[in-house]
Amino acid sequence: MSTVKGVDVASYQSTTYSTAGLDFVIVKATQSTNYVNPKMAAQAKHARDAGLAVGYYHFLVRGRPKEQAAYFVSKAGERAGDILACDWENNIDGTYATNGEKDTFIKEVKRLRPQCRVVLYCNRSFWTTRDATSYAGDGLWIADPNRSAGSPNVKHPWTFHQYSISGGMDRNVGNFPTRAALKKWADGAAPAPPSKPAPGKPSTGDKPVSLTAQQVHDAVWKLDQIAAPDTAPDRSTNPTWQPQSWLKDTGNGVRALRAELHDVAAQAQANGKALSAVRAQLDAIAAALAQLDAGRGSEGQS
Repeated sequence: MSTVKGVDVASYQSTTYSTAGLDFVIVKATQSTNYVNPKMAAQAKHARDAGLAVGYYHFLVRGRPKEQAAYFVSKAGERAGDILACDWENNIDGTYATNGEKDTFIKEVKRLRPQCRVVLYCNRSFWTTRDATSYAGDGLWIADPNRSAGSPNVKHPWTFHQYSISGGMDRNVGNFPTRAALKKWADGAAPAPPSKPAPGKPSTGDKPVSLTAQQVHDAVWKLDQIAAPDTAPDRSTNPTWQPQSWLKDTGNGVRALRAELHDVAAQAQANGKALSAVRAQLDAIAAALAQLDAGRGSEGQS
C-alpha cells in the first residue's frame, strides 16, 4: 500500500502551506514559453526546508514542445534528483497539446536534464482516450479523483496518484513504501560522482571501465524509448524486460545477417565451381580446335 503522501501547488497557493504529514511537493514552474510561477522558488524552498522531496511541473500547451522544454528547464530548479513533470490537460481555451507533442516534450526534457526523473501528469480521460503511445517518461502521475488513494483506475503502472482536493490543495500519494524509497528513486537518474583513487594508486584515466550487468541494462533501457504495452512487465517488477527485448531483437538481426552472409558465400562458391567447369570446357574445345588445325595442315602437305 502507498504510504508516501504529497501535494502539488501553484501560484494560487500559499508559500507557507502546511507540510505536516507530507513526503513530497511538486510545484508549478512554467507554462508555454511566457509564464513563470512567481511563488515557485519560495514554495520549493518551503518544501526543502521541511526535508521533503521536491518536483516541478510545466503546463504543456499546443505547439513548439522542444521550445517549451527548454524554457521549463531554464526556469525550474537545477538540483539533481528533483522530479520534473509534464502537465498534459486542457488549456483554459479548450485546446491541448497532441500526443506527439507530449512525447516530444518529455523526451526533450529527459535529454536536457538527464540527472532528473521526468514523469507525465494527466487525468484518466486523457490517458485512456487521447494517449496513443503509453509513453510517460519515467513514470505516470495519474489524476483520478473517483478512486481511493493509491487505487487509480488504470492498467498501466503508475508512480503518483492525485486522488482528491481538500483544504484547497491537490492531494497525492506516491507508489513508494517510504520517503527514503521515493528519494532513492528520484536520485537514481543522477549520475554517480566520479570516484577518487585510493592514496598511492593512480587514476584510471582513459582506461576502460568495467560495467555491471545492471548498468548495461539501465543504459539499454534509456536508449530504448519504445513504450511497453499495458500487458507487458513494467520496470518495477521486471527491470530487465525492455533491455532483454532490445537485445533479443538485436541478436535476431545479427543472426539474420550471418545467415544471409552464409548464403552469399555459398552462392559465390557455387559460382566459382561453375566458372571452373566452363573454363575446363573451353580449354577442351580449344584443344580440339588445335588438333583439327594440325590435321588440316598435314593434308595440305601430302
